[in-house]
Amino acid sequence: MTNWKKPPRLFIPGPVLVKDDVLQQLARPTLGHRLKEYAQLHGETTQMLKKLLFTEQNVFLSTSSASGIWEAAIRNCVGLDETVLCTCCGAFSDKWATVAKNCGRKVHEMKVDWGKPVLPEMLDEKLAAGKYSAVTLVHNETSTGLTNPVEQISQMLKQKYPDVLVLVDSVSGMIGLPLKFDELGWDVAFASVQKAFAIPPGLAVAAVSNRAMEKSKDTPNRGYYFDFQLWAKSNEKNQTLVTPNIPHIMALNYQCKKLLDEGIENVWKRHKQMGDFVRAWAKENFDLFCDQKYASNTLTAIKNTKGINVAETINAMQEKHNTVFGNGYGKLKEQTFRIAHMGDINLEDLKELISWIDDEIR
Repeated sequence: MTNWKKPPRLFIPGPVLVKDDVLQQLARPTLGHRLKEYAQLHGETTQMLKKLLFTEQNVFLSTSSASGIWEAAIRNCVGLDETVLCTCCGAFSDKWATVAKNCGRKVHEMKVDWGKPVLPEMLDEKLAAGKYSAVTLVHNETSTGLTNPVEQISQMLKQKYPDVLVLVDSVSGMIGLPLKFDELGWDVAFASVQKAFAIPPGLAVAAVSNRAMEKSKDTPNRGYYFDFQLWAKSNEKNQTLVTPNIPHIMALNYQCKKLLDEGIENVWKRHKQMGDFVRAWAKENFDLFCDQKYASNTLTAIKNTKGINVAETINAMQEKHNTVFGNGYGKLKEQTFRIAHMGDINLEDLKELISWIDDEIR
């Protein structure tokens, strides 16, 4: 039976380790979500997020997982008679294409093998051959530990397909990886707070361009809960459309202050240092699942070249050290394993984790 009083320390790719000072924010007295005190909290939080995401456009808070913003982006930015090009390079980019189909949209999929990146030239070739109103990208594919070359892709899109809306899942990328929303020319980018924000799950952050907001106005059947137009009206009053997850927003406000104090470039640098450490260990003892050039700085997917029993190793780690890392995702289970190095995880935490894994595999 699980001991809820002493839950395991998490190095899975989300939810990640949450520090005690962040947990304490969740225990603060709640606020009435239509009162001025909440409006102050909301406004302060979204303004800090704009700084962290390098945007002068719209930032919304959604009491949902980021999967909800898959649906929001499609329902607001792709018309019923339009076609969206979904780039698929892993489990979560594949799921987004499925969500787009379930929203009744016309979907063309551009598939690459898991562990391979979506390259600008591939996307260029596909876009040149058809008429697409939008393209979906995954910034950082959590199932494979791969970061797509989004800067190069974005540059190509701005130059050659300026009318195509760019919808980006940055669930395990945002905060841990460089993301300058306005400069990249994206239209929607979103993440859950249980990844690099290092907060328990239950809230999503979305940056939405003014262009996407204009497109949303004329897109029918947007629904209610994820309607960008209704979100914007509430946001003008520093409120949310529906009752928000106020304790999480208190924790997000707290984390944003810490991130701004550290400096976001320093945050990115810290994540790269952790990624370099785990990759060096992985290459010495196993191998990386994807090409090192595209390996993520927020989590590492390690190829199980030694054929260890990953599930048994994780169980042993939990029994001995009350600590867990991640098995491979979906079809990669036991073929790979994953170690998160994002949020408030630090290098000393990772050194301890790696030493324990070394003990087990010996």
